[in-house]
Amino acid sequence: MNADQALNELLADRLKPGVYQCRALPDAVAVTDWAERAELAGWRGFHIDGHRVRDKGAFLRLCAETFRFPSWFGGNWDALEDCLTDLSWTSARHGRVVLYESWSELAEADPESFRTAVGVFADVVEVWRDTPTPMTVFLPSVGMEAAGVPRLA
Repeated sequence: MNADQALNELLADRLKPGVYQCRALPDAVAVTDWAERAELAGWRGFHIDGHRVRDKGAFLRLCAETFRFPSWFGGNWDALEDCLTDLSWTSARHGRVVLYESWSELAEADPESFRTAVGVFADVVEVWRDTPTPMTVFLPSVGMEAAGVPRLA
């Protein structure tokens, strides 16, 4: 299943909130169109473009930018989790969906930081799971596997 199909399943309420691996978006689907479709369905779409992220600091800065964290964001893993479990500055009627593209850059360059990032996402998804605005994170890839992250068939 690719990221576009995964979004369809999520919007149709056939996919439970979670952190999932999937195939990349088809070439015919732009990230902006993907996020716009989520937004039209009441989901807040976030796109993390990890093409140049190779360490913890770069990942945290990118998250701060992507999620528009408040100025008090502390730039560490605990602060990331605190901000992601708050998100009071973002509106979402039905939930939040994250597309973390090119995660393999961090996974290859700094495996420990990647594992921590995925762990934070998993913890945050669990916090939001039984709320009116759950969170789902998609890790699209071609040919790379993230250990311990379920792959959508």
